[in-house]
Amino acid sequence: MKHFNKLLFLLVFLLSGRVLWANPVIIGNSRFTFITDQLVRMEYAQNGHFLDDPTLFAIDRSTECKDVKVEEKSKDHYVLSTPVMRIEYYADGFPFGQTNLHVYFKNGEEAKEKHWYIASRQSKNLLGALTTLDEVDGPVDRQEGLLSRDGWYLINDTGKEVLRDGWVSARDKDHVQDLYLFVYGNDYKSALRSLRVVSGPAPMPRKYVHGSWYCRWWNYTDDDYRQLVREYKEHDFPLDIMVFDMGWHTQNATVGTGHAGTRGWTGYSWNRKLIKDPAKLIQDLKDDHVYVVLNEHPHDGLRPHDDAYPMFIRDLGADTLKNGVPLFDAGNPEYMKAFMKHAHQESDQMGVAFWWLDWQQDYLYPYVRGTSMRHLPWLNKIYYDYSARNNLRGAGFSRWAGWGDHRHPIQFSGDAVANWELLRFEIDLTTTSGNAGCFFWAHDLGGFYGGDDAELYTRWTQFGLLNSSLRIHSVYDEKLDRRPWLWGDKEEEAMKRIYHLRSQLMPYIYSSVHQCYEDMIPLNRGLYLEYPSDEKAYQCPGEFLFGDLLLGAPVTMPGEGEQKLVSQEVWLPGGENWYHFFTGKAYQGGRTVTVESPLDEFPLFVKGGSPLPMQPYTERMCSTPLTELIVRCYPGSEGCNHSYTLYEDDGITTAYQQGESASTLMNYRKEGEQTFVTIHPAKGSYKGQPQKRAYRIELPGIQAGTKVKVNGKSVKAVWDKTIGGIVVSVKSDDIRKKVEVQIG
Repeated sequence: MKHFNKLLFLLVFLLSGRVLWANPVIIGNSRFTFITDQLVRMEYAQNGHFLDDPTLFAIDRSTECKDVKVEEKSKDHYVLSTPVMRIEYYADGFPFGQTNLHVYFKNGEEAKEKHWYIASRQSKNLLGALTTLDEVDGPVDRQEGLLSRDGWYLINDTGKEVLRDGWVSARDKDHVQDLYLFVYGNDYKSALRSLRVVSGPAPMPRKYVHGSWYCRWWNYTDDDYRQLVREYKEHDFPLDIMVFDMGWHTQNATVGTGHAGTRGWTGYSWNRKLIKDPAKLIQDLKDDHVYVVLNEHPHDGLRPHDDAYPMFIRDLGADTLKNGVPLFDAGNPEYMKAFMKHAHQESDQMGVAFWWLDWQQDYLYPYVRGTSMRHLPWLNKIYYDYSARNNLRGAGFSRWAGWGDHRHPIQFSGDAVANWELLRFEIDLTTTSGNAGCFFWAHDLGGFYGGDDAELYTRWTQFGLLNSSLRIHSVYDEKLDRRPWLWGDKEEEAMKRIYHLRSQLMPYIYSSVHQCYEDMIPLNRGLYLEYPSDEKAYQCPGEFLFGDLLLGAPVTMPGEGEQKLVSQEVWLPGGENWYHFFTGKAYQGGRTVTVESPLDEFPLFVKGGSPLPMQPYTERMCSTPLTELIVRCYPGSEGCNHSYTLYEDDGITTAYQQGESASTLMNYRKEGEQTFVTIHPAKGSYKGQPQKRAYRIELPGIQAGTKVKVNGKSVKAVWDKTIGGIVVSVKSDDIRKKVEVQIG
């Protein structure tokens, strides 16, 4: 009778001795919520009161799993199952342990069923991210990621603070266990989709975030910043974001904990000796589509030397005569409301795009006062939410803070030391970070500390092409400035090639960013994500996919001779031929090849038989309207029929979440001696959408003189030696008209 009363509301019907229950399933003081077929939440509450409040990790526990079966094998012995897993649970009145909870599942093609219990440990985790590379000069330990060759992963949310009315609060101490078990075998994409369901999607950053950044820790004047923008134009380099580091604010504080031996790191009053009219400077840059980002270190809050301090104290109601300067208190909503308002409001009104939260105080006071929560994850949320006002997308820039922080992009890897070993580690770290949800890493290209090796900087920049942003930054050092044109003529030309290519690839990059939002697939992804059954996919730590169509293996060692030539082996997955982006050379997939790279090239491959969307070079790669679309198609195998979807939106607001966006399906198919490239009519709309568009169909590997038709009419194609193929130009026309190119 006792069990009947506890479970009556769950019972639906009886079939062949098995009972189909509602989801979630409550058995005594335990609750099982099957969020997806691959993800189960398991709670034990001593008082039977379960937790539905969100945490920083779990914000939505809605169930997508519709096929949950429960069988009562004997008294207190239950079998719970989905199409993917089977749970054996003995309701003995105690929390989950090694004797009362067992989970069984299939791992990929393995014949033997896998067994998980609460003491199970990971042995084949594919690794994840880490908080920072500050002062790191080589490989260090990483946190575990969600993906593992063990076929499962457990996220333990036990004891973590909950969010009530949007603010951090302690949870009920009787809520003893809160476990999220992901069971996926080698279907890694399903694991990431399950993460999206429970922890929310990775929102799209503002488009300009994915462009070119300039940042240097230096006391620049307003004239200096204007000169920097002019130099970018004069040297033919694109620029989208200008970061003002600490020099933008006054540094004359006399109280506070300080950082790095000085109190000058924190401040919110403009240094008008350096920047006389910040509002005009910011507006002038914005008018030129260059967005300003400000650095801050908020560890001491607002202090008496700040211009806004009296208003801050007034709003806070603090009696400084009795209590002194209020301590930074991220756990106090009234304090944070007043702080965010008065620390940022003046600059925000000037047009600052967003703030760089440079939090580095974990060694002084890591925890939010009154909680066991570290500052970084909580502050990342506060800052991101603050920036997402007035229908703007949130824009964070901070260090990685763990599970759930994928909702606050973008992150940067910290102040690393410049050397070849660290570059190798950065590449692998960027790839594995996506396994933990850190989908958008930004790096100090060339390193932060030291690094006067022009070759190293050039190779690091090549890696930066395949990052979430192309960002340079350096330490306060007269000898160290990462403007690419200061490092030698050959190096400048090699880096310019990368910067131009970044601009040209932006339609593809932004479409891949949207894929991350929709499908939770990282921008930089390990080869095993797409080829989980191929053992070679796990053996190439220096390689990764960048979106669906590009494979990169950046150079991580010095070259030889005048050309700085580097020879390296690269594994290319099977299924299609791959084409070297810089040379056009074709390579058969499913094998390891040897590639030689002079200074201005690196192993970058494009999958054959798929349309690659590009744009003409523009110095403002993220804000120039896409009025000409380049569609580059490398030859596919006989009978191939592959599509790619170009994604577009306004690039800055949250309107994309309400469906204000456009997609254009592009198709490549090969039938005998003929090849067809089809650009389908654009679907959807958004504010600022171009209504007409010209097309440039680039066909590497197609011989000059090959017959070409556009929409059934014969046209003349032009030979282009830079791509080693022909180019078909289509005049500007309505984006909602179909374009079909027939070759041969």
